Amino acid sequence: MTENISGRRIEVAGIVQGVGFRPFVHRLVKELGLRGWVRNTNFGAELELVGQEESIEAFLSKLQNNPPSLALIEFIKSEKLSEIPNYEGFEIHSSIKSDSITALFSPDTCTCDDCLSELFSSSDRRHDFPFINCTNCGPRFTIIKSLPYDRQYTSMSEFPMCDKCLSEFSDIENRRYHAQPNCCHDCGPAIWYKSADCSEINSHEPILKAVSDLKAGKIVAIKGLGGFHLACNLKSETVIRLRERKHRDEKPFALMCRDIETAKKYCIISEAEAKLLKSPARPIVLLRKKDKAKYMHISENSSIGVMLPYTPIQFLIFAAENEIDSLIMTSANLSDTPIVHKNEEAEKKLSGIADTLLLHNREILTICDDSVLREYGGREYFLRRSRGYVPHPIITEKSVNQILACGVEQKASFCLSKGNHLFQSQHIGDLKNIETLNCYAEQIEHFESIFEIKPRLLACDMHPDYLSSDYAAKRAKQDNIPLYKVYHHHAHLASCMADNGIVEDCLGLIWDGSGYGEDGNAWGSELLIGGYRDFKRLAGIRQISMPGGDKAVKGIWRLGLSMLNEIGSAIEFSDVSEFEQSAVSALLNSSSRLNKCSGMGRLFDGVAALLNIKSNCSYEG
Repeated sequence: MTENISGRRIEVAGIVQGVGFRPFVHRLVKELGLRGWVRNTNFGAELELVGQEESIEAFLSKLQNNPPSLALIEFIKSEKLSEIPNYEGFEIHSSIKSDSITALFSPDTCTCDDCLSELFSSSDRRHDFPFINCTNCGPRFTIIKSLPYDRQYTSMSEFPMCDKCLSEFSDIENRRYHAQPNCCHDCGPAIWYKSADCSEINSHEPILKAVSDLKAGKIVAIKGLGGFHLACNLKSETVIRLRERKHRDEKPFALMCRDIETAKKYCIISEAEAKLLKSPARPIVLLRKKDKAKYMHISENSSIGVMLPYTPIQFLIFAAENEIDSLIMTSANLSDTPIVHKNEEAEKKLSGIADTLLLHNREILTICDDSVLREYGGREYFLRRSRGYVPHPIITEKSVNQILACGVEQKASFCLSKGNHLFQSQHIGDLKNIETLNCYAEQIEHFESIFEIKPRLLACDMHPDYLSSDYAAKRAKQDNIPLYKVYHHHAHLASCMADNGIVEDCLGLIWDGSGYGEDGNAWGSELLIGGYRDFKRLAGIRQISMPGGDKAVKGIWRLGLSMLNEIGSAIEFSDVSEFEQSAVSALLNSSSRLNKCSGMGRLFDGVAALLNIKSNCSYEG
């Protein structure tokens, strides 16, 4: 059979780092009787294999069709070796770093079933260990400093493995073989509990103390994967207190429920929605309430955002014996600022909101808020693409120049391109203050560094007052690169085309709140024809005057008055002062030039005010 011996050099691109790829390869090689080596590289993984030709082909087939559950194989390149090396067995070689990075890595994922089994097994050495993980689950994106994905390039570099963990890490038969965040009670991060005044609470069981406080109605700040959450029970008086402290009068809160059955107490859940809730990404899924009139203190509309536990700390809090099955779990941040993610930052910024803090010392290197989505027709529709999905790239058929697209103002994110990968950032927040702008700039720098992208051109929204557009203008001047300004609704058209694989020009109906239009007014309900290069506006709804400009976005009664004023009618709003209404009416009847908007969102707002549903709006959604 020696005449069938062959040698191959194999390159694998995609998400193959931090997902148990090398252990998977090792086991597959052993099963097929092959020899050689594998290592991580800056493009993914590289192998050399020697063995029977049919065994190598079987290896390639299984690699392509049955990779590890968290892996994403983009392509496999295989070429025969001119000389066949005399390998004795199979080894995992040290990772190599080269001048160019094209490797991908996994988002953070939910604790897997195997780890959960160990977490709750009193005989397991990781029983109740709040940082349990393996190659199939745990932190990735939020702990990485640089590629390749090895412990020394993560925040786990501060925690050398003990002998037992190192033995697991080195054992090809072990589930933690080359699991970079691997640790245990003896060598891993620590967890502790503090009061709002930052004095440490002497407790040998900080999670149980937090559980006790949550049941008693306290607000607890809990450090998670990509930032802190503010957690509390569902009693109306507790939720109202959280709203008052967080200055969040109306915006709905998300629920974290122990399991699907618990979530069904509040919402109607389809099979497809249940699948999303239980997926490794564990997003917040917007679900329809069973009774719209219930839980108004949590969400005053017909939907509630629900997620299931995804970190060991959360699973321990929701353990059956703790008698907690549901909690408010909302991002810990001050109004309009990014999620808090550092201990010292939490102690300073959350002291007036949280009663206590559940902290740990595994550093979060990259903030990453919870993802929010809806399910429709079996597909995910993102309202916020973040934890569990970022930095997974959007893959294009054609190679794209290295571009930085700077996004807009609300729900800010950015996108960087390299080759056929579009790296969309995590949700950052509304770009309305210096704190969020600084976070935005830091994340751009991190993405450019980790993926080795040096933008050759920039794109931004045409709106002259967006901080993202200002950043783009300054960056273009600093780096001496071209800046392309894009009309807001043309960007909507192009993104929907890309999402649906449309290449040719098409019609696009864009319903939006508002965006800067060609005539200098705010557009928002447009019928466009065009493609990626250009567009033409065919139609839009009648424009509405916006007395007070941006004040009319929140004071939507102004839009109601504006709409009635055009037909010579009027109305009085009982919850708006007579003085304000008179001043706005006078403004509408003056010769002053008012901003106008054709946004569908503004039309809905004005009608809602006229129907006495709401006169003021404190959030978008």
